[in-house]
Amino acid sequence: MAKLNVNGTLREFEAEGDTPLLWVLREQLGLTGTKYGCGVAMCGACTVHIDGEPTRSCVRPVSSVNAEQKIVTIEGLSKDGSHPVQKAWVALDVPQCGFCQSGMIMAAAALLKQKPNPTDADINESITNICRCGTYNRVRAAIKVVAKGGDARSAGLSIKHVDGSTT
Repeated sequence: MAKLNVNGTLREFEAEGDTPLLWVLREQLGLTGTKYGCGVAMCGACTVHIDGEPTRSCVRPVSSVNAEQKIVTIEGLSKDGSHPVQKAWVALDVPQCGFCQSGMIMAAAALLKQKPNPTDADINESITNICRCGTYNRVRAAIKVVAKGGDARSAGLSIKHVDGSTT
């Protein structure tokens, strides 16, 4: 059986070498947080990290990844949603339908790791994921919130939460 290092655990799977990594993650390993969107690496819903690099898993053959490489999916970013990007996403109510958001979060986390204080140009260059709900302004705001240390009020968005508080 072949093996992959996914979210810090060596996992066995059985699939043809040309099977996209996405399908191994979802169907063989049960990690369904990574989504299928377009199948041609354009939308980014399938984004995972391989050795820290954001990678579109829908077009990456599983045979191109070995057991020494570290794959991180949305499930492995944090066990309890405590990653700064996940916290900013919640604080700013970024998702609408939520389908693309795991890929967006993975792309944003990789960007912030590489560039802790990204410019708008950096964000434009790195966040090429497609969101059919159009949450791009909130995505950008959430990335900037993380860059500023996590203060959601610094985003300048007026969001009224159900409890009446404002962010």
